[in-house]
Amino acid sequence: MKKQQVTGLYLVLLVLCCTIIQAFSQTPAASPKPAPKAVASPPKATTKKAPSPKPLVPTLPQSPDSSDAAPDDITKILKKAKIFNVLIRLMKTTEIMNNINSQLITAKTGGITILAPDDDAFSNLKAGFLNSLDEKQKIELVQFHILPEFVASNNFDSLANPVQTVAGKDPERLPLNVNALGNSVNISTGVVNASVVGVVYSDNKLAIYKVDKVLLPLDFFQKAKPPALAPTALAKAPKSAKENTAADDQDGDATPADQKKSAAVIIGKPLVSVAIASLVAVPMMMWS
Repeated sequence: MKKQQVTGLYLVLLVLCCTIIQAFSQTPAASPKPAPKAVASPPKATTKKAPSPKPLVPTLPQSPDSSDAAPDDITKILKKAKIFNVLIRLMKTTEIMNNINSQLITAKTGGITILAPDDDAFSNLKAGFLNSLDEKQKIELVQFHILPEFVASNNFDSLANPVQTVAGKDPERLPLNVNALGNSVNISTGVVNASVVGVVYSDNKLAIYKVDKVLLPLDFFQKAKPPALAPTALAKAPKSAKENTAADDQDGDATPADQKKSAAVIIGKPLVSVAIASLVAVPMMMWS
């Protein structure tokens, strides 16, 4: 009896275990959760840089880089270009080179612009022209090629004519007019018309541009005004007809007695001469 009960209990537990195992085997496995979709971030706004203004004049192939030459050494910059030997000599003999270098070192604002003629431009001058200039004129010639401000290559059109140079701003003696049109920059002095043909050097204080002609000041060719004549004594004016008439009237108003006296004087003079001659002749006749 007890064996039957144990066997029945065993069967019940077996059936129960099978049922539980079957229930678990039929339950579907939980599917993995899908990965969260990445939220696309809005594209970053890209700010386009405004294109820098195009320079009016091209950079020369032989131009030294800013890193190669110090802005306070004009000689080194011009020598590296190898085409400004005459200009270098003029700037040294007039001592303007030292003045520019000192100004670049001490100046905190402003700047300097040099319009540099090359050796070919000087060779096109009239033979002996530079030697004919005195020291004062040579200084003025070099100063006439220097502007007392920094002018960028794309800023020539902002200059007001006549442009001031280190030599001065006198439209009668030292006119310098700049005309920037398109990609060309032309300069007129009243004597020559030149063009800016390239950038030799440029930073934020110093700009050197090559020009194809020597900029000759107008006052080199102006004739000196003759000195004013000293005042002279005024010539006596001739008598007027009225004065002559008055003199004639005075002669006409003479009395008959005055006229007789005048006639006697005129007639008496030859009579006295005849009497003296007679007195001298009588003794001579007696002696003879």
